[in-house]
Amino acid sequence: MSRHRALRTKVRRGIATWPVAIVGLVVLLVLGWLGWSWVGGLVERRAAAQAGDCDEGDALLRIASTPSIAEAVKQVAEAWSGTRPVVYDHCILIEVQSIDSEVVLGGLTQGWDTATIGERPHAWVTDSMLWANRLGAQNAALLGGVPESIAASPVLLALHQDQAQAVQSGSGFRWTDLPDLAGAADGWGRFGHAEWGRFTVAMPDPAANAATAMAVQSALAGASPEGKGPVTVEMLALEPVKSTMGRLSSSKPEQTPATTWEAMKLLADDTAVNAAGFSAVPVFEVDLYRHNTGKDSGTPPSQPLYGVAAGGPTPIADFPFVPLAGDWVGEAQVRAAQAFREFLREPDQQKILAGAGLRVEATTERPKPSPGIRWAAVTETLTPADANTTQQISAAWATAGDGQVVTVLVDTSKSMEEPGGDGRSRMDWVKQALSGQVNRSVSGSLGLWEFSRELDGDRPYRQVVPTGPVAAQRQALLDGVAELEPRSATQLYTSVLALYERMLADHQAGKRNRIVVLTDGVNDGGLTFQELTSRLASAKQPGKDIAISVIALGPDPERAPLSELARSTGGTLSVVEDGRGVDAALGQLLSAD
Repeated sequence: MSRHRALRTKVRRGIATWPVAIVGLVVLLVLGWLGWSWVGGLVERRAAAQAGDCDEGDALLRIASTPSIAEAVKQVAEAWSGTRPVVYDHCILIEVQSIDSEVVLGGLTQGWDTATIGERPHAWVTDSMLWANRLGAQNAALLGGVPESIAASPVLLALHQDQAQAVQSGSGFRWTDLPDLAGAADGWGRFGHAEWGRFTVAMPDPAANAATAMAVQSALAGASPEGKGPVTVEMLALEPVKSTMGRLSSSKPEQTPATTWEAMKLLADDTAVNAAGFSAVPVFEVDLYRHNTGKDSGTPPSQPLYGVAAGGPTPIADFPFVPLAGDWVGEAQVRAAQAFREFLREPDQQKILAGAGLRVEATTERPKPSPGIRWAAVTETLTPADANTTQQISAAWATAGDGQVVTVLVDTSKSMEEPGGDGRSRMDWVKQALSGQVNRSVSGSLGLWEFSRELDGDRPYRQVVPTGPVAAQRQALLDGVAELEPRSATQLYTSVLALYERMLADHQAGKRNRIVVLTDGVNDGGLTFQELTSRLASAKQPGKDIAISVIALGPDPERAPLSELARSTGGTLSVVEDGRGVDAALGQLLSAD
C-alpha cells in the first residue's frame, strides 16, 4: 500500500509527467475510435434502415398543378426529392404536371383521358378553393381530405398604363361599383375621361375562370350586412342582388374571351382604349406577373398591363393543396401527399413560392423586376362565400344572360321517400334545391317534368310545368315543385327519350338547351339502356345539341350507364351521397358549359 501512496505523492509533486501524457493520449485515441465507430455505426444503421424502409420499392406521387404555380411547385418537389422521402416502406418519387384546373376537374368527374393528359394525379394544387368546391359538388368522394392553402394572390383589375393611372388618380374603384360603372355609356367620365366612352370589363365565364368568379362575388358582397361578405344563398334570392347580377351580366362585351389569359393577351395587343372590345379584366396578381414577364408565353408583351387594387374588401385566391381519393390512390400516396404538403408550407419552400409571384406569410420579398405590379398591401379581405353559395353564384350568372333553356326531369319513385340526411327524405332535399334555383334564377327558361310509372295514362312521365321564361312563371314552377311526391317505380330511360324528343321539337337556337335528370334508383321497366342510346342517336339532329346531365343521388343509381349517357350528349354526371349535396350539385351543373 505504501508504494501506491508514494506513487500518488510523486504525481502530485509533478515529477515524471510523461506517464500522464501517455495515458491521456491513449484515452483520446480510445475515445476517438469509439466516437468514429459510433458515428460510422449510426450512418450504417441509417443507411440500412433507409434501405430497409424501401423494401416495397418506389412509389410515384403525381401532383397536378395549375400553371400559375406549377413551376414553383416543381422546384419544391426537387428539393423534397433531395431529402429522399420514405413512406410506408416506399421510396417516394414525385412528378408535377402543369395542367389547367378546368381540365383536372372535368377529368376527375367525367372520365380521365390518360392518352391525352397522362395518368390521374394523387393531389391537386389549384388557384382557388372554388375548384375544390366544384369537385366536392360533383363527387365529394374524390376529396381525400380537407384542402389547405399554401399561398395567396389578390384579385386585381388589369388595364393599360394610362387607364390604370386614371383610375388610381381619380375617385378610386371598388368591386361593388362595377355593375353601375360598367353599365354606363360614359363610364370613363367618372375618372375624368368621358371621351374614352364605356368602362367595359371582360368577365370570362366564372365557371371556368376563378378570378371572374371572385370579382362577381365581391361585386355582390355590398348587399351583405357589413358590405364585405360573405354572400349567402339567401342573399342570391333578393331582388336587389338579382338585379345586380343581371346588370353585371348584361354589361359584358359581346365578344367575351373564353379565359382570363386570352383577355390579357387581347388587351395587351393594342393600347387604344377598348380596342379589344373592353377596357379591363379581373386577374390574379400572380397571373398578371407571369403575363407581364412572359413566364408562360416565353415572350413578355411590348407593353405590360397594370394592376389596380380595388378599394374595399379584396378577394384573395388561396391556392389550396387538395388531396384526392380514388382506387388509384394508395396509402403510400396518401401519406406522401400529406408530407409534401407540409414541406410546401415550410419557410424555405414558401420563399420559393414568393419568388414565383405569390404571397406567403414567411416573407414580404417580391420578385424583381415585376413590371405593372405595385404589390400593394391588402388591408381588408373579402370573407368568402361557403361551398354551396359559390356554386349558386356561378349558376345565377349562367342564367342571367337568358342563354339557358333547361328542363328538369325528377325521379318520383318510391325510393325518394328514403332518408336523405338530417332527418329529411331525399325528395325533401330535391324540392328545396329546385325551389332555391327557381327563386335565384335571374332569367333564362326552365321547365319541370317528373317520372315514375303510369303518371299520364300508361306513360311513366308527366310534364308538370312547360319550359318557359322563369320570370313569367316563377310561381307556377314553385307550385309544381311543391306538388312532387314519391309514387312507384323508376322508368328512367323511356322518360329521358320522351323529354329529349320534346326538346328537339322546341329547340331554341343560339341558346344552351339541356336536360337535367335527378334520380336515386336503377331503371325499372320500359326501354333498356341500349334501346335508349340507339333511339337518341337516331333522333339527333344537326345544329340541335341537347346535353343530358344527371345528378345521381345515393348509392343505388346505375352510374356507369348514367355516365355514358351524360358523356355521349355533352352533359355531366354528378354523384351525391345524400340529399344534402343536391343543391350544390345542381348549382355546379347549371353553371357548367
